Amino acid sequence: MVKMKNFIEDNGNISIIDQNGIFTIFEHIEDKSVIPSTAELKYYMSQMNCTMKQVHIRLDNNAVRLKPGEMQIMSGNVTTNTGVTGVGDLLGKMVKSKMTGDAPIKPVYKGTGFVLTEPTYQHLIIEDVAKWEDGMVCDDGMFVCCDDEVKDDVVMRSNLSSAALGGEGLFSLCLRGNGLAVIKSAFPREELYEVILENDTFKIDGNNAICWSNSLQFTVEKSGKSLIGSAASGEGLVNVYRGTGRILMAPLR
Repeated sequence: MVKMKNFIEDNGNISIIDQNGIFTIFEHIEDKSVIPSTAELKYYMSQMNCTMKQVHIRLDNNAVRLKPGEMQIMSGNVTTNTGVTGVGDLLGKMVKSKMTGDAPIKPVYKGTGFVLTEPTYQHLIIEDVAKWEDGMVCDDGMFVCCDDEVKDDVVMRSNLSSAALGGEGLFSLCLRGNGLAVIKSAFPREELYEVILENDTFKIDGNNAICWSNSLQFTVEKSGKSLIGSAASGEGLVNVYRGTGRILMAPLR
């Protein structure tokens, strides 16, 4: 049996930010691990209320998938495997990796115990993937971990203009299924606007969208009816999302 003291519940320097399902996100209120080479960075981080955050994953005879290198601690009767079912599956994962920039293999941790992710200064957000119509499309590198029931796929832009001019790339990671996923964001969840579309159109000047429903059609278009009108408005090209779905966007990007 493993017992941990001065951990989450009995550590006054730890505060729980969010909790859903098997995932608990917590922050270290004050970073006391300072040495001369990191003192300047940690001082300014503390002045901006930028704290280190981690994900505690509770396993009770179930499984979770992590981004490679995210595991800091693993305890209990927990085993790990690559989640690769064969040579064809491995080749497919490697192709997806080249297209999205994400790691080709996301190891699966299964059993009873817990897993703790590496600390990060970025914000951590828990999302219910089932609420995103036809899947949740993410920016490259945002994935941290997810229930094993959640599957990751690669989606391609509907046209080259959205990839070349939209600032989002030609391919993106898409999470699908019933379960929860944790993603990294440069912005806290409470700062993000949540846009819900019902057979409508939403336009954003720039790549402020953090993630969006795969059911939405994403294009890049002129902000006005003509190039002259777009130039006169000072906006030029905008990212356009059409259909039914939702968008998480950063207002202060």
